Formats: sequence, C-alpha cells, structure tokens
Amino acid sequence: MTAALPLALSDALRDWLDLGLRWLHVVAATAWIGTSFYFVLLDQSLRPAKDPADRDAGVGGELWEVHGGGFYHVQKYVVAPLRLPDHLAWFKWEAYTTWLSGFGLMLVLYYLEASSALVKPGSDLDPWLAVVLSIALLAVAWIAYDVLNRLVSDARVLWPVLFALVALAAWGSSELFAPRAAWLQLGAMIGTVMAANVFVVIIPSQWELVRAKEAGREPDPAPLLQAKQRSVHNNYLTLPVLLTMLAGHFPFAYGADNAWLVLVVLMVIGGWARLFFNLRHAGRTHWWMPVAGLVAFVALAVAVDRSDDSPAPAATPADVAQGKQIFLSAGCAGCHTLADAGATGTVGPDLDAAAPSASLVAERVRDGKGVMPSFVGSLDDAEIAAVAAYVSDAASG
Repeated sequence: MTAALPLALSDALRDWLDLGLRWLHVVAATAWIGTSFYFVLLDQSLRPAKDPADRDAGVGGELWEVHGGGFYHVQKYVVAPLRLPDHLAWFKWEAYTTWLSGFGLMLVLYYLEASSALVKPGSDLDPWLAVVLSIALLAVAWIAYDVLNRLVSDARVLWPVLFALVALAAWGSSELFAPRAAWLQLGAMIGTVMAANVFVVIIPSQWELVRAKEAGREPDPAPLLQAKQRSVHNNYLTLPVLLTMLAGHFPFAYGADNAWLVLVVLMVIGGWARLFFNLRHAGRTHWWMPVAGLVAFVALAVAVDRSDDSPAPAATPADVAQGKQIFLSAGCAGCHTLADAGATGTVGPDLDAAAPSASLVAERVRDGKGVMPSFVGSLDDAEIAAVAAYVSDAASG
C-alpha cells in the first residue's frame, strides 16, 4: 500500500482505537440526540403559564411531566428570568464530543487507510488528495449551510435548497469516494454542520444572553431566534446522520445502483419521522405520515431488491486470468501479499499464508471487513467471482 499519510497503525492498535472511539462516539451521540429530542418535545408541548405571578415574571410556557416516579414542573421564559439562578445546566459537550470522536474514527479507519478505504476502487485519485478533499468538504458543507441560512429566512425556500445541496453532496461523494466511505462522508458533512451550529451559533448566543442579564441590559433577540432555528435544524438532521453511522452494516444499500439516491431517500424518511413526532408533540397527530413513510421504505426496498440477480457463472481459466487483472487494477495488491501477483502489501491479511476459499474471498470483496471496503458497486458479480477464483487458486498453488 502507498501510504496516504506518513503514519501507520498496527492491527491491534487500530482495532482498539476503533473500539474506543466508536464507543465514545455512540455514547456522546446518544446523549446529544437525547437532549435534542427532549428539548424539541418540551418546546412543542409548552402551554401558557396559568399563574399570573409566573406570567408577570416572564414565563412564556410551562409543562408538567411525570417520569421516574415523580412529577416535574418545567417553565420556559420568554427571554430570561428577572434574576439569573446560581446554577445553569449547559448542553454543549455532547455535540463537541460526538464530532471529535467521529473525526477520530474517520482518521483511524479512512484517512490513514485512504488507498483501501476512502479512494473509490479503480479511481486514479491519490490517497492524500482524497483525504484533503474529504476534510475540505466538511468545511464547505458548513460554509454553504451557514451562508444560506444568513441569506434566506423563508423556510419554504430554505429547506428545498438545503435538500438540493444534500442531494448534490450525496452524488458528489459517490463519485469521489468508495461506496461505504461516500455514505459516511455525507454523514460527516451533516454532522459537522450540526456541531458547528452548536459551537458557532447556539452557545455564543446563549452566552450573550447570560452576559446581557448580568450587565442589566436587554438582550438582542436576533441571535436567540437564530440559535433556536439552528437547534430545530439539528433536530431534523439527527436521524439522517444516525443512518450513515449504521450504514456500514448494509453493503446491499451503499453498494446498490445509484446508492447516493438510496441514501437521499432514506434520509428523507428519517427527517419525515422527526416531523411526525414534532407535530405530535404539538398536539397534531397525523397517522397517515408514518404510513406514508413505511410505504416509501417498502418501495425503496423493492427498487433495490437483488433477489432476482442471476448467480455468477462458474469460474473458468479465463475468469481466473481476468481475476488476476482485477486484483491488480482494483488496488488489492496494495494491501495484500500474494506472490503470484507480485503483491507485498501488509495492510490486509497475507493471502499466501491464509489460503482463503473462493467463497470467503467473494464474501470479503462483497461486504468488506475492517478497513477493507465493499467493492459492490465497482465490481459486478461476475468480476467478484473471477477475483475470488483467482485469489483462491493462486494462494493455494
């Protein structure tokens, strides 16, 4: 393998980093998504304060809740209480930790193994350039989103434009990166937007509110309204991003024809689910919405169904010869050792020593494992069968 960066990780270190960062990422994301879901539910469920004293004190809404064997009475002020309390709970490290741990996973699993995990099979894109493009796209996503939000205030215009940009990013990622990496790249771009919303807009506006109250001046409502808008955007983006976190388990989806479109449709279904619950929290339950979401999911499943695919024909000597060419052109030689192909890669298993069966090779090529990406989408069934036959024949010979 031609290293994308002047760093190398042992298999053991990479595995432990994968486990630790992934665990941290899931824990932090769970906390962040949980707070997002709760506070949007809270905002949508608020009722006008009944006590005149509360209204005079600036309470704009309240909610009674029962949970864990007790009652809770939550109040939200139109702007702020007359006097700040001694203790304020802040919600920010969940977002920061989610992004940092996610970027760490991208570094360990994709950037340091860019030639095998990030670069699209058969592409001439240099691994280091693929890494640069991936990171640059994270910044571009935030800049485009932030500028658009500052220029467009009408949600009827903003959301369609955002949808078009997401679809464009999904298509562009599929053109640049390996199938599994392309889906994760889009998730990382949206996740970067969400974390930047917290870091650049939401938390600074809340600090300004606190400082204004401490100084005895009236807070500027504009940043607060913008922070609320960004918080709602984050809420609708949670399920689409969560989808990309789980996508690595489903090569049939990210390896499908027009996989970028499959991803966009699934993301729309996720956002649709959030809309249903947010409307329900506000007292407007439309049961046709989850039914429509289910119908869309089933229609998508039918559209990408591979059950009718004809099995690849049995490998012939010509197929084995073709398999060798594929092994060399698809980048396999950069990661594996196989004497017959003159390959001396050390990233993946030594195929001469492992002597894998054709079925095992075909499974790994189709589904990927660890840093090895799935080649579904770049190789058809016959080509996968050919390279599997070649590797099995060459390694056992």
